[in-house]
Amino acid sequence: MNTQTRNFFRKWHRDIAYFYVGLILSFSISGIALNHRRTFDSRKYVYQSESFQFSLPKAAEAITDDYIQGVLPEIGVTNDFRSYRVRDGVLRIFYEDAIVDINVETGEGEKEFLRKRILLGEMADLHQTTNKWWVWYSDIFGIGMILIACSGMFIAGGKDSFKKRGWYLAIIGLVFPLIFLILLI
Repeated sequence: MNTQTRNFFRKWHRDIAYFYVGLILSFSISGIALNHRRTFDSRKYVYQSESFQFSLPKAAEAITDDYIQGVLPEIGVTNDFRSYRVRDGVLRIFYEDAIVDINVETGEGEKEFLRKRILLGEMADLHQTTNKWWVWYSDIFGIGMILIACSGMFIAGGKDSFKKRGWYLAIIGLVFPLIFLILLI
């Protein structure tokens, strides 16, 4: 490939990367946090936790919408009620910025009050927002990432070029996601 063409790809690669550096970092950092969402909540953190004892019906079937509405004042969380579920012997009540877990058998409970993580919470929200303008911007960002990837293949020349060295690294890079898609997911 001639120098003029290589310089063209180098300039486009650089300028697109400069334009999207903030979003690349934001998606990368929040994406890493979301990968670990079972052990770490990237959006909120517990700022206060209180243990308590509460008497619940032993049968999970007795915990109904009416029952929950009746006991909400006794639990003592003033935040707005959202929903509840009973799973694996634990009643979990969801409030706006609070969660209450009560063991159905023992009545041991815990109230957790939550606050949004500054910056990381907003970055994580970017992955799931459905705002139409954000969706369009994200689609343009995706096209930008495709252009960065493709233009990057033509930047290096000589022994480090895509034609001589880069193609097999690209194939190795494709093999890992394919292994996860086929065997592990």
